[in-house]
Amino acid sequence: MGLYRDAQEAAEKIKEAESATIISHIDADGIASEAVMRQAISREAIDVKSVFVRQLEPLTMKHVPEDDSLKIFIDLGAGQQNLLEERGLSENEVIIIDHHISQDTDTPYFQVNGLNYGYEKLSAAGIGYFVAKKIDDSNTDLAKIAVVGNVGDMMAREHCGLIGPAREIVEDGVMHGNIIVKENELNCYGISTRPLHFCLSYSDDPYIPGITNNAREAENLLRYDAGIDIKKRNGKWLVWEDLNPEEKRSIISRLALRLYNAGEPTDRLMAEHYIFPDEFRYSPLRNASEFATMLNACGRWIKPKTGSAVCCGDRGEAYRESEYMLRHHRKIIREMMEYIIDNGVTELSHLQYLHVEDKFPDTIVGIGAGMALSKLNWRLPIMILCYLRDENEEGKDYDDVVKVSMRTNERMVREGVDLQAALQIASEKVGGGGGGHKIAAGAYIPRSAEGEFAENVNRILREQSS
Repeated sequence: MGLYRDAQEAAEKIKEAESATIISHIDADGIASEAVMRQAISREAIDVKSVFVRQLEPLTMKHVPEDDSLKIFIDLGAGQQNLLEERGLSENEVIIIDHHISQDTDTPYFQVNGLNYGYEKLSAAGIGYFVAKKIDDSNTDLAKIAVVGNVGDMMAREHCGLIGPAREIVEDGVMHGNIIVKENELNCYGISTRPLHFCLSYSDDPYIPGITNNAREAENLLRYDAGIDIKKRNGKWLVWEDLNPEEKRSIISRLALRLYNAGEPTDRLMAEHYIFPDEFRYSPLRNASEFATMLNACGRWIKPKTGSAVCCGDRGEAYRESEYMLRHHRKIIREMMEYIIDNGVTELSHLQYLHVEDKFPDTIVGIGAGMALSKLNWRLPIMILCYLRDENEEGKDYDDVVKVSMRTNERMVREGVDLQAALQIASEKVGGGGGGHKIAAGAYIPRSAEGEFAENVNRILREQSS
């Protein structure tokens, strides 16, 4: 049938509904997905409400309402269709909009999933956008938020920019006027808000010898090699977006020379960035990657509806709250980074790992893992384990579960590493469950199995690399 035909069918089902409930995930892609769908549905004068869950599992299924509304599972559901069956949901009351590996069940739930057609670099927000556009082709203003979701879910990372259907969404945003594409820019994070020397020193894809994790050397390169004053006349720090084309070329050429002299490839030094001209300069909403970080901050600290409100245009109370969540998020991430560096990791042949126990919330350990990778052995995938604190229906601590988060980089993926497959295989063997993507994945395992788990994952990664 094709992805766009599936999106058309989903749109028709939604337009026929009297009411709808959106069930989505709490990460940047999940929040963006919900915001895209909720706006598209509410514009049709259909009653719509939303539910956010950390994961779709037996504990969280109780949040799915038992009513006559059309249940739209987005950024989740494809791999948990057995839970929908167990809940007694019929195929007529469910639509799944997802980009994760699908599970076979007896009930043929209708699904819009890019993986079914080979689109691996299209997130749930992107798929949801195509459904929204089929609902009404004037919904192209939602392309901006769909791009945030795609970038937030690392769909742009492998190719240093969005490709395929996700790139079509970018073009819609350009035509609408709320996206500007910056091609052949430096592949780094924080181009709108982060002081320039920190922007360079935090760059880890590629890892730049002498610059990555070294803000002082980055400052020296800017001041003395490139002749760029890193402070403006008003005393504020210069950011990448402030630079003129000549200054950008000067910096990029010097970074490329460092990579070349170290025998490292330069193919990942340049990337495509997505700027939002309708947002203020120096705002964390100014570009797709920083906007996604703010959504992640809201979601990871159990404020996904605040992030959704920002996606829907709230620049008042919701935006102020999201800024606070972002500051808090960064503070705790810094503390987690310091803990990881101070305590070190256990290094195996194909894996490095650390157990943080209950010192940090399970909702942020994946982010911490990704950031720690560049400061440790970036040639090995990293795995962070923590205890999951939750409550079951009897109100008792659900503390016999361990949350596992893994991250790697594109270089390892190109060499055959697939974290999603590794965690899925290893977790299922011990009675848990896992999923995600090749570059980033997560799992839940019984606490009794954590002792042997790292060795099992290491063995699978070794087999992938052979």
